[in-house]
Amino acid sequence: MEFRGSHITSVTQFDREAIERVFEVADTMQPFARRERRTTALDGAILGNMFFEPSTRTRFSFGCAFNLLGGYVRETSDIKTSSISKGESLYDTARVVSGYSDIIVMRHPQSGSVDEFARASRVPVINGGDGPNEHPSQALLDLYTIKKELRANGRSVDGMHIAMVGDLKHGRTVHSLSQLLLLYRSVTFTLISPAELQMPESIVTQLRNAGHTVIETEDMEKGLADNDTVYLTRIQEERFSDKLEANIYRGRFKLNQDIYTRNCAPNTVIMHPLPRDSREEANELDNDLNQHPNLAIFRQTDNGVVVRMALFALILDVVDLVEARASGVPWYTAGRFDN
Repeated sequence: MEFRGSHITSVTQFDREAIERVFEVADTMQPFARRERRTTALDGAILGNMFFEPSTRTRFSFGCAFNLLGGYVRETSDIKTSSISKGESLYDTARVVSGYSDIIVMRHPQSGSVDEFARASRVPVINGGDGPNEHPSQALLDLYTIKKELRANGRSVDGMHIAMVGDLKHGRTVHSLSQLLLLYRSVTFTLISPAELQMPESIVTQLRNAGHTVIETEDMEKGLADNDTVYLTRIQEERFSDKLEANIYRGRFKLNQDIYTRNCAPNTVIMHPLPRDSREEANELDNDLNQHPNLAIFRQTDNGVVVRMALFALILDVVDLVEARASGVPWYTAGRFDN
């Protein structure tokens, strides 16, 4: 895969070699993400952060990643504050904003919208999530986290067992992660969801055709057994026709300390793309697991910064400049990354 100057709109662009290249570069970004060093590799470069759907972690971490490489960030965070609300096309928006930016990250509620935007853009575009379709950088950071967590327990992604839990129909994070895991060998997927919210059949078929084992069940407690990783998702309320329909499924699948202890192997990694819905009627991932050593959700968010730094460095071709333009950090940073 050629990273330099490329759009990143789909996980299908990646092969294992490209994934390993991203992870290799992400590892080198750790000192900068941890504020042990700083760099001006992207001094003067501008990121156009265009988020037309609510976001906290993705928007903030992309901006943080660009700033940590020395670049500048300009943002649009609401369709209502953009000219799209006045009827401007994605084509026109892309042509204009790409004249102001060196690279663009875009999130949009409609499937395929980021790809359409990228075709009109004059600079590289990264998909920050397009409706229920894809979320490539989230899948990369999830896989990076899985690899690191399993390696700490002497295991690898090849041959792993993963349980995916919740709204698998609308959850773009599980769609993209499944597509990346297609590239590995002998993965066992246990897909735990209501029948109405099952993983799309097209993805299940791809997984099975690639030689992976896929088990679909509505029984969460049985489905949790014998997994290396449990990946929970919230009910994607914004993808339903109304809140009442979403409420039918909210709270059906919850993980707390008691359920984990009774059904999961001792070193099972707990993941969630966040936000987790902590309202009483949902509470899919209980706060009583917050101090559990296998809860990886905040290590996931930290990993998101280094993976996104790696994507920027590769696409803008500054990997070799990051260390060359590095220096020490003069401000107070202690304690921020204590686990």
